[in-house]
Amino acid sequence: MPGPLDDILVLDFSTLLPGPMASLFLAEAGAEVIKIERPGSGEEMRVYQPKWGANSVNFALLNRGKKSLALDLKNPDDKARLWPLVEKADVVLEQFRPGVMARLGFDYNTVAAINPRVVYCSITGYGQNGPKRDVAGHDLNYLGDTGMLALSMGTAETPVIPPALIADIAGGAYPAMMNILLALRDRDRSGKGSYIDVSMADNLFPFMYWALGNGQAAGDWPKNGAELVTGGSPRYRLYSTSDGKFVAAAPLEPKFWAAFGNVIGLDEGLRDDTKDVDATARRVAEIIGGKPADYWAPLFAAADCCTTIVKTVQDAMADPHFRARGLFDSGLANEADDRIVALPVPLARAFRAHADDTLSAPALGEHNDEIG
Repeated sequence: MPGPLDDILVLDFSTLLPGPMASLFLAEAGAEVIKIERPGSGEEMRVYQPKWGANSVNFALLNRGKKSLALDLKNPDDKARLWPLVEKADVVLEQFRPGVMARLGFDYNTVAAINPRVVYCSITGYGQNGPKRDVAGHDLNYLGDTGMLALSMGTAETPVIPPALIADIAGGAYPAMMNILLALRDRDRSGKGSYIDVSMADNLFPFMYWALGNGQAAGDWPKNGAELVTGGSPRYRLYSTSDGKFVAAAPLEPKFWAAFGNVIGLDEGLRDDTKDVDATARRVAEIIGGKPADYWAPLFAAADCCTTIVKTVQDAMADPHFRARGLFDSGLANEADDRIVALPVPLARAFRAHADDTLSAPALGEHNDEIG
């Protein structure tokens, strides 16, 4: 099935997570994505654990349907092989620290001089300029530097690590894809390409819109785990059940809170949770903790009060709702033809070229003879 990016060629110099996920989205929309990897070991994600065949399963999930060129970018002969592709590429995606692509001779100014229609996207932790541009970091550092981690990081005794790589994915992969698509649309009108500077740290601030607003407009800067959606309200918390599972309670609005109170039999004097937040939260925890999850699940489902039982990833993948929506219809195969479910992607089915296909990630240098 053709995709909307069938005529787009992407050269992907990125490794690990943000760039490869962004180019996965483009590949799923039909783009030809060619990974440029170093000979010998290839990109770092190939050797991660657990292995699934010759490479890591993480590499396979993030690089489904792409091609691989193994080239030494410090070798003049390999660089010469790459230039014809650079000249006709629609998108160049890279994830090195600022200045690395310039040292290799493939920076935006050099590439745009021979290919003015190129859309060139650089993903870094802190962006191409500013005092922190050269500082090393990982997801946890970006969350910490932007104030996001301070919103809900647990206590000194039980610090909480976020369960997702938020900066890498929400701050890197998604903004990269979004801006690449906008740049291609702009090129349709102007005929000119553009340079995109994606800072993973910068792109975390939209997720804290309420914290920025509350602090600036009302002087009410958020405290760790004490705000409406970070655990400061009985109406938005995790409560443990008697069998060690958790209830995700989010009955924020009055009608949902009333229904929630009816389900658990909350004392009338505690239903106005503005009087004594801690007393209400303690009583809710006590009531929910007195019964197992299987007791609560049907009651909350019947009440439809924004309260559910926390599922494991394995349980979620078996959920009939997600199955019915086709999230796990795409397949992934390795070189031994072992098969698992491919990574779901945030593209409408109408825009996916490979929605129901089983594809593989490329072997290192698999397309060296085919390309160039």
